[in-house]
Amino acid sequence: MHGIELNLLQEIEKERNKIIEFLRKLIRFPSVTGQEKDIQEYISSELESMGLKIDMFEPDVDKLKKSPYYEKIKIGYEGRPNVVGIYKGSGGGKSLLFNGHVDVCDPGPREAWKHDPFGGVIENGKLYGRGASDMKSGLAAMTMALKFILDQGIELKGDVILEYVVDEENTSNGTLACVLKGYRADAAINCEASDLEIQPAVSGSMWFEILVRGRSASMSRIWEHVSPIEQGYKIFQAIKELYEIRVKEKKHPLYPDPRGALGLFVGVFQSGTFPSNPPEICIIKGRMGILPNEKVEDAQREFIEFIKERAKLDPWLRYNPPEVKFKGYCGAPAEIDPNHPIVQTFKEAFKESLGREAVVKGHEGASDMRILVWEGIPTIVFGPGTITQMHAINEWVNVNDVIEATKVIALGILKWCGYKA
Repeated sequence: MHGIELNLLQEIEKERNKIIEFLRKLIRFPSVTGQEKDIQEYISSELESMGLKIDMFEPDVDKLKKSPYYEKIKIGYEGRPNVVGIYKGSGGGKSLLFNGHVDVCDPGPREAWKHDPFGGVIENGKLYGRGASDMKSGLAAMTMALKFILDQGIELKGDVILEYVVDEENTSNGTLACVLKGYRADAAINCEASDLEIQPAVSGSMWFEILVRGRSASMSRIWEHVSPIEQGYKIFQAIKELYEIRVKEKKHPLYPDPRGALGLFVGVFQSGTFPSNPPEICIIKGRMGILPNEKVEDAQREFIEFIKERAKLDPWLRYNPPEVKFKGYCGAPAEIDPNHPIVQTFKEAFKESLGREAVVKGHEGASDMRILVWEGIPTIVFGPGTITQMHAINEWVNVNDVIEATKVIALGILKWCGYKA
């Protein structure tokens, strides 16, 4: 390791509190999806103080709709800007793009939290708050990595682009808007929570909805009633059965244990509207995960046909088949070659920074990485935070992981972009 690289890592360790305080400031912005403006203005001012060129813009829905990757919006983009910070290298090096989202999901009931979800409290080495793992720690790591490089007076040869996008919790339109505006690089890092693993693949995630019918009856003729709750429970059991089958049958080298990536479950089970009315229908909604070597349409067909076949075995459902459709969120999987140079570069940076070998695996869940890969930008997921804390009550990130991620990213930038001594 060169002296410049070693000095950079030592400076990051020495000033670790600066990184954590920046993350705590990010946590304190309640940037629930649709309310991203304040945090974006703060980030923009920070990037400007680093000497970066700033592009702050609202996604253009008309332009987005022309892309095959556009996803239907729930909230308009007025007052919800993306922020991009651009560092122009001296030339002769490869460019690198960092991508992360500023929006977080709603924290839910405050009384369920041990600490204020927007307080950034640190306890026993963990920083608590909504977005701690998903994914403000990743934003802090990528921002501070470049900041420490520039503060050390290191002149990079390649360009570095930092993207802070909106609306990731509902769509990938924020990232898509950046691509459509021309922001590209020789490689990219999506700084979602990866448990410090280097992840050249992301699994897919999509929502399904099933309507199950029973037969109505008066409360005084309850023996004539066919309960959609009972019938719906049969479908619930079939979904569990399909998950177990898929875990046994589906294989991918980056997912030695595919249970997390293939997560298939019911999230909503609704029936009835009044205590004294026997219900007539049951609505089941859930999520299906797929591996990167599966096609969305094939997995959906497999699910629909499985439910239909199981229904044929039941005396009621055979003649009153459930109505199955995929509706709402649909994030397809994506992957790059695990031997791609960006993977190898970050493996080297990881080992030299932290003194241990990096784990290379697939990301369990959808992320904006897919948009970048589909648009021809080789991308990996790498960031602090753990996927087990994403959207969780009492969400936290290990403070030391944030520092380690910052070191790896900083050294990765030097190795990929090149620099002048």
